Amino acid sequence: MPDAQRRVRPTRRGEFEIRLPREELEVLRSLPAQLREILPTEDPAVGRLFPPGYADDPEASAEYRRLVRDDLLESHLEALRVMESTLDARRLTEDQLVSWLGAVNDLRLVLGTKLDVTEETYERQMPEDDPNAPGLALYFYLGWLEEQIVEALAGNMDPAGTQPGGGSDQAPTG
Repeated sequence: MPDAQRRVRPTRRGEFEIRLPREELEVLRSLPAQLREILPTEDPAVGRLFPPGYADDPEASAEYRRLVRDDLLESHLEALRVMESTLDARRLTEDQLVSWLGAVNDLRLVLGTKLDVTEETYERQMPEDDPNAPGLALYFYLGWLEEQIVEALAGNMDPAGTQPGGGSDQAPTG
């Protein structure tokens, strides 16, 4: 992808430059509050964010849910908080970008569930007048943004695993 189209790029200082057009920022600004509203509910769309621990054992799965749901909920909410508080930032730390990754992934999973996205969704042509067209456009945008975040994080990794937090553009130590 041409550099001019990249929304997220690693910097030489180990941070990440964020270049989102105003229109995209406005869309992203509206989403965390919408997810935060349904996260603590039993809305089936958030089920992907709280998977059962034991698919074949309802009793064990209920115990698992009792033990981990609050922690999972808090991690989802924290990712949304970080994303909201840094939406206007030009640079993010790695930890902040990892939170963005979690928030964008959560938004995409919930939206995909609400829209009943399947493999066939990717293969068929969507008429512009389809009532799901705007939602699917957002879903595909979130997937594209998520891919850019992953690529930026991967590009900042030390392939040898020898430098804590070290990106590939840092000089080796030692």
